[in-house]
Amino acid sequence: MVPAAEHVRATVDLGALQQLIPLLESRGYQVVGPVLRDGAIVYDSLKKLEDLPAGWTDEQEPARYRLNQEKDGRLFGCGPGPQSWKKFLHPAAVRLFQIERQDGDVRIAEDSGPAPRYAFLGVRACELAAIEAQDRVLTAGPFADAIYRRRRNGLFIVAVNCTRAPATCFCASMGTGPRAREGFDLALTELNDHSAHLFVVDVGSPQGAEILREIGSRPASAELCRRADQAVERAAAQTRGIECDGLHDVVSENFDHPRWEETAGRCLACGNCTMVCPTCFCTSVEDSSDVDGSRAERWRRWDSCFTQAFSYIHGGSVRQSVKSRYRQWLMHKLAWWKDQFGGSGCVGCGRCITWCPAGIDITEEIRAVRERIPVKIQSEESDDGNA
Repeated sequence: MVPAAEHVRATVDLGALQQLIPLLESRGYQVVGPVLRDGAIVYDSLKKLEDLPAGWTDEQEPARYRLNQEKDGRLFGCGPGPQSWKKFLHPAAVRLFQIERQDGDVRIAEDSGPAPRYAFLGVRACELAAIEAQDRVLTAGPFADAIYRRRRNGLFIVAVNCTRAPATCFCASMGTGPRAREGFDLALTELNDHSAHLFVVDVGSPQGAEILREIGSRPASAELCRRADQAVERAAAQTRGIECDGLHDVVSENFDHPRWEETAGRCLACGNCTMVCPTCFCTSVEDSSDVDGSRAERWRRWDSCFTQAFSYIHGGSVRQSVKSRYRQWLMHKLAWWKDQFGGSGCVGCGRCITWCPAGIDITEEIRAVRERIPVKIQSEESDDGNA
């Protein structure tokens, strides 16, 4: 990030933005961003600006996702869809190495070739926070993930400030959005009315400033900046939220709260919430071999704490009930993650709400725990004079 004193705001039109993708490709980046496919907004390769889902908006509610086409032509009218950027940085399946046997010789080959050099276009503020969270998990400490680090190095990020928020979003309460504050090279705020289709651009790095100069821009007027800021502020008026004050203690001290059992009666333990979550990072390792024993491979694949086998140790699984698995996911996300990594594992994107087939809402779960503290805990507080 450039120092605050060097903060630059510019504006570009559609013509200038047309040059962005070819320019990034000419510098060796593989540009990826939101595209429309199979009735959803997913992330995939972009070759031109027309690949973006212009004019599409989304409706998101618990267990509901629908796309609608509008006439305004906005390129970034949709919120986060079922995929997150971790599919590129922390892929769902990676071959770690392969072993080949030929003529009595054994050769071990690690898959450690050059990683793709990505440029992400259309990263929301909550997703920037998710990338930063995975950075803490997968690059810090003595056991850094070399695969993630190779893919993360050299990443160019074009963020997008939200000017509307899906109904399942609660990033404002988590302090992760809707405005991108850091972690980007360029950040766009899209403005489209009857007069013009423009983007107010915030510069976040020297590399971003250089790209902006090459595509052509002009200083953003005070009026354009005001309109952009107001649009982002409107997106912060969200209907859902989590009260973060004392959240760590509220979650971690209610291990036996009756809400876990109630929620388990609805939870299908399908793992959808962990698959769509932009910060979940759990994996398992599996080995496979040819029938004749001439070759074997080891793969790392995404796994979920909602599967019974995930907590398997010699003698059986530690968390056999759905109640214990849901509780583990939520407590780790909102309390123990902070103990381990110094920050929350939830960024308020709302994906786990939208894509839960049972419509379980994490914001409602936390509210229920706060509002109905078990009698035992209330009695203990009374004894301490804190009731």
